[in-house]
Amino acid sequence: MWKKRVFLVIIAISTISLLLHHGGHLTWTMEAFHLGCPALRSHPYSGLKPKHSNVVFLKTHKTASSTMQNLLFRFAERNNLTVALPIQACSHQFCYPRSFTTHSVHQHTLPPNIVTNHMRFNKAELKRLMPNDTIYVTILREPGSMFESLFSYYNQYCQSFKRVPNGSLEAFLDEPWRYYKPEENYSMYARNTLTYDLGGDKDRPAKDVSYAKAFVAEVERVFSLVMISEYFDESLVLLRHLLSWDLEDILYVKLNMRTPSSKQGLTDDLRKKIRAWNSLDAQLFDHFNASLWRQISAVGPACVAREVRLLRETQEKLMKRCFGEGMPLVRSAAEIKNKELRPWQPSGKVDIVGYDLPANISQSFSNQDQELCLRLIMPEVQYTKMLLRSQLLRYRLTSQGRAQQQSHSFQQPVRTSLLRHPAHRSQPPVPAAATPASGTGTNSKTAVGQQSKGQNPLKPSPHRLENSS
Repeated sequence: MWKKRVFLVIIAISTISLLLHHGGHLTWTMEAFHLGCPALRSHPYSGLKPKHSNVVFLKTHKTASSTMQNLLFRFAERNNLTVALPIQACSHQFCYPRSFTTHSVHQHTLPPNIVTNHMRFNKAELKRLMPNDTIYVTILREPGSMFESLFSYYNQYCQSFKRVPNGSLEAFLDEPWRYYKPEENYSMYARNTLTYDLGGDKDRPAKDVSYAKAFVAEVERVFSLVMISEYFDESLVLLRHLLSWDLEDILYVKLNMRTPSSKQGLTDDLRKKIRAWNSLDAQLFDHFNASLWRQISAVGPACVAREVRLLRETQEKLMKRCFGEGMPLVRSAAEIKNKELRPWQPSGKVDIVGYDLPANISQSFSNQDQELCLRLIMPEVQYTKMLLRSQLLRYRLTSQGRAQQQSHSFQQPVRTSLLRHPAHRSQPPVPAAATPASGTGTNSKTAVGQQSKGQNPLKPSPHRLENSS
């Protein structure tokens, strides 16, 4: 009898210890578990399951992907992971709009766990770069609101938009072929931008139904999750399940937003014209929007709704922790005192807003808390530069450590015994040479990752932050 009591005491102590260790995350997980979520029922303590850390996120344009990128950057830093970053000649993108090659990756950010900066997708090249267990994720947005955002944001850079009288979206959509030139620089912003980013043929005629079907099928085959911008929180819940991540790993603040005055309302007629002009993007969105809701149905709509609520409640607590009782107020770039937090402005016609931390944050916060809040609201360009600096420092320190070990080993007696088993490499070796690949083994015009033509990879892109609303 006494043995049974001792056993029960040990179980009680272990349970209390686990609760203290996991804190709010365990409470959140168990709330979702009690709701009967099938995906959580198999792993009620998901924190005990290893998190998946090898991820490629295809950062598409004007889809809230800057917010998603910030989330991945912070996950990488918390878990001491390596993020592949572009070489200096490519700025903060992988030589976009040219199709991705490993030549555009900074050699001191290899081998990577995460890829999330802008690129034109090329599965063959990414397969050479990333581990075999890499999970591919991307995000899409409703074509009408996305194209309005593209037209506003790139009006001063895309010639197809710039030549339209008075910058009129209505005029462009009335006669798109009058203004659109497929071979011009940055023409990918003026038609089927999602298709182009995914490696497809943006100018394939709408009547080519077989191409559209094959392209959608290829995207579905490659990407384990296609998020939808309009259902960002629901998409994050599915991502959390897919990667076995915690609630803390998917917290975010909306970044790179336009002011309401920079946005144009759309009539139903304009939306129809946008869908007709961007027919491939429209088919992609329709397919994967329906796919998202099928996945939500499979997990359990009530469960997903519950997790979304808990996510938003936790984010509100984080906001109060960083910004005080009031929610963070968006500010124009000129109003933001810390230059590391000022978002880039594409033109005088578009106002991109950001955030600033309270002046008294240092009085009540530890350095660690301040860094968390700073990174949460840091724009893409500044965060990419900071991450590159930190990874270069880590690379140098690691190289120095190896050199010291090698120097020390030369002073040791020579061993005559051989290793019984070769050392196992958990990451692929850095490719010695990389050449552009046309796709994933299917027809080069339907494959995700098609090589682009006529683009100069070393010409700097005119834009810096592409994912404003």
